[in-house]
Amino acid sequence: MSYFAANLPRQKHCFFGAEGGVSEGIYSSLNVNFSSDDKLENLQRNLDIAAGYYGLPRERLHIINQDVSNVVKYVSEPSFKQIECDGAVTDRPGVVLCIRTADCAPVLLADYEHGIIGAAHAGWRGAYKGVIENCVELMEQKGAVREKIAAAVGPCIGQPSYEVDKGFYQKFGEKYRNFEVYFKPGKPGHYYFDLEGFCRSRLEAAGVRNVTVSGLDTCALEGKYFSFRRNTLRGLIKGGPKNFPTEISTIIL
Repeated sequence: MSYFAANLPRQKHCFFGAEGGVSEGIYSSLNVNFSSDDKLENLQRNLDIAAGYYGLPRERLHIINQDVSNVVKYVSEPSFKQIECDGAVTDRPGVVLCIRTADCAPVLLADYEHGIIGAAHAGWRGAYKGVIENCVELMEQKGAVREKIAAAVGPCIGQPSYEVDKGFYQKFGEKYRNFEVYFKPGKPGHYYFDLEGFCRSRLEAAGVRNVTVSGLDTCALEGKYFSFRRNTLRGLIKGGPKNFPTEISTIIL
């Protein structure tokens, strides 16, 4: 189920879901995790499908080697997992910035008036460390104006699905004021975390006012989105996080 943000041009971005690809079984169907045990030919074909949305070959997709950092880098030419970072910025037409997720929040940003786009992989660790703010800052360094940036937080794990423990809760309290607004109480010693709302707040704190969120819970929408937490809870996939399927979110100038 692809999602398009209302504040970004439809022809310039797409938050792809799990559907519409060629992978089978536990990777069905638009899996783009090249670290998984999915067949290489299926993964390549899935990238062809994503790039085909823009009428481009998959070589124009800029796919970063993601982790859980706050590192954001400028790119002038697309590459495949050659750059280690969790965010990318470009001012070059024809470079498709890509973020791969399976519950983490993909954040796409654009100042089309000044020709700058960005993309960030915002799991809780990256968002906590400031990957969103760093993406906005690098966009500004390259010529964007914060007040002109439109940002969209794509489908990610929703608060009702995101149970965390007290240590997680306290960690946010050590760094952020009014952090309680991102948590709802659960069973004793546990809370439910609002990743989407937290990402939105980080964008607003960075001076971005044109922000949308999808409201789509990847964990709850089985068959529509991949979910690391859902598969982990059910023990569906063996081999650790690197073997899980991921979807792709894309943006282009």
